[in-house]
Order: sequence, then structure tokens, then C-alpha cells
Amino acid sequence: MEGGISVTIFITVQKIYYPLLCIMGIPANLFTFYMICFRKCGMSDTAIIYLSCLAIVDTFYLVWVILIDLTLTFWVQRPFWHSNPWCGILGFLQYGSLYSSSWIVVVFTIERYLVLRSTTAKKHFSQAWVTKLTCVAIVLVSHLVSVPLGWINIVTPVNDTIDGANVTLPKCHYRDETYSTVIVWITTFLSGGIPIVLVIIFNYLMGYHLCRARNLFTKEERRVMHGRSSRGMLKRTILLLSTVSVAFVVLSLPRFVTYCILRTKYNNNDFNRDDYNIPINVAGDLANMLQNLNSTTNFLLYCMVSRRFRRELVQVVSCKAKARELGSVLNHTTMKVFSVVNHNTLPSSNPGTVVLTKLKQT
Repeated sequence: MEGGISVTIFITVQKIYYPLLCIMGIPANLFTFYMICFRKCGMSDTAIIYLSCLAIVDTFYLVWVILIDLTLTFWVQRPFWHSNPWCGILGFLQYGSLYSSSWIVVVFTIERYLVLRSTTAKKHFSQAWVTKLTCVAIVLVSHLVSVPLGWINIVTPVNDTIDGANVTLPKCHYRDETYSTVIVWITTFLSGGIPIVLVIIFNYLMGYHLCRARNLFTKEERRVMHGRSSRGMLKRTILLLSTVSVAFVVLSLPRFVTYCILRTKYNNNDFNRDDYNIPINVAGDLANMLQNLNSTTNFLLYCMVSRRFRRELVQVVSCKAKARELGSVLNHTTMKVFSVVNHNTLPSSNPGTVVLTKLKQT
């Protein structure tokens, strides 16, 4: 009796959780995209491109996985994607967005590490067109790799009871063949195992490099080498990246572990994945809930770790005009303003220009 009540409660929680995730997550990601691209949040150009692309692919993940798949599964007895060709198309779109989200975080992490390590890499990766091409390539390759996943499911007619009547309806379910098993294992490591390991390794290397640089040079030497503004922007970018990376690992790792257990110890035809009296089924669905939460948390993470993001958010919510940056007005140093130059005539193209000539100290 108690087990039945617990199962009912757990199913009810999921029926509420996934629609709520869509209601909150999709607008939050779209608003994050607007904030990053059109407000001054103190991020570098490459960070803006990577994080805005991440917001878009996370939005598509919420639509394909959370809204169309899981929400309809809990609220509709037979969703439309149980028929051809939607059964295969939905699988392709879901894994394409999952791959894209995971590998954008990985490539962004590697790129930040290379920028820290090499001046040549910094000059190359700081170009916006390189970052844009990288993001486009990640999305295209992710969807290309996801093409075989369109055939891991199959549609077969099954007998079901609707309103007390026995009917035969199509059902999209897993194709129990060697091909599907191999593809699923490869996908598990490409979307979970390998990205998690790479993110952990390169975040550790970045931390090690920063600590080593801090010990080699004094604070004044580091200020002279990098400049105050560039150093602050680099720190903010790394802080944002580290926060996103840690959230990615923490929320994705349980899903990877439980899925590996289900695919090894419980991979047989007699095992009922829908039986929530079995602990591994509950753990697997909880891990799924955590991983799906990863696509909606970036907005909250930016609010927590970025003061500039919070400030711009308050201005948007309060309908204030964008504050003009002080640095955009006073963008010349004292030495540049008061430099002594000899100009016979003022530039005709800019009549408002003032040039100080032949200044003498008094």
C-alpha cells in the first residue's frame, strides 16, 4: 500500500515538474540570450557568442525533450510522435540538441585554457568570426552524428485500453537489436562521459595555471602585463565558465552513472523500466530530472556570479534606459589627451575634434 502511494506521488511530481521546467526554462533561456547579446554584461566577445549559442541550443533541448517528449508522455495517453516518421525525427532532434549543449561547454572550456596558456592562441581565438564558425560547426556536427539515432526506435502496433475499450495503436519504442545497443553506448559516452571528463580536466588545468601565474608574478607585474580592464574581463569570463562547467558536471554525472548501471546490470527483456518499486528506476528518473534541469539553470547561475548581469537585469526589469559606460566616454588616458602634437589644420571630416598643440608647462 505504501509502495503504491509512493509511486503515485513520484509520478505526480514528474507530471508537475516537466511542464514547470518548460514554463520557466524556455522564457529564461530566451531572456538570457537577449541579455547576453544586447546588454553590456561585462563579457568578452567570445564569451557572448558561446553563451548565447548555449542558451539557444538549451531552448531547443527543452522543446524537443521536455515539452514534446516528457510532458506529453505524462499528460497525453498516446502523443503524436508514436507514429512514423516522428518517432525517428524526434530522436534525431533530441540528441542533436543534447550533443550541441554538451560540446559547446567543452569547447568553450578548452578555448579559455588555450587563451590562458598561449598568446598566439589568444590572438586567434579572440576573433569573433572564429568563435562563430566554431559554434556553427559544433551544432552541425552534433546533428550529423545524431542521424543514426533516428533508427534506434521502431513503431509497432500494440493493444491498449482506452475508456474501457480495447484498441490497437502505434507505439514508438526502443529497437532491441545489437545496432541500437552499440549506438546508445557510443551516444552515452559522447554526450556524457567524455564531455564530463574533459570539462573536469581543463577546469583543473586552468585553476593550476592561474595559481602558478599568481605565484610567479607580483600583483603590480600582472597589472602591467595584462591591463586592469582586460584582466577583470578575463576573470569574469573564467568565473562564469567555471560556474557553468561545475553545474554541467554535477547535474549530468548522475544520469551517466545510472544509465550505465541500467544498460549493464538490468539490460534484459524481463526488466520493467516503468516499475518504480525498483530503486534503480527511481534513481534513473531522478538523474534524468537533474540533467534536464541543467538546460534551465544558466540564467540563475549568471545572476548569482555576475554583478554586471544583475545590474543590467534590474535596469531591464525597471524599464530604465541602458546606462552609458563611463569607459566609453573617458576612453583616452591623460597621456593621450594631453600629448603634444603639431597639426597645421584640423581634420575637415570631424569639425567637432579639438586638438591641443604646443602645450607649455606653467
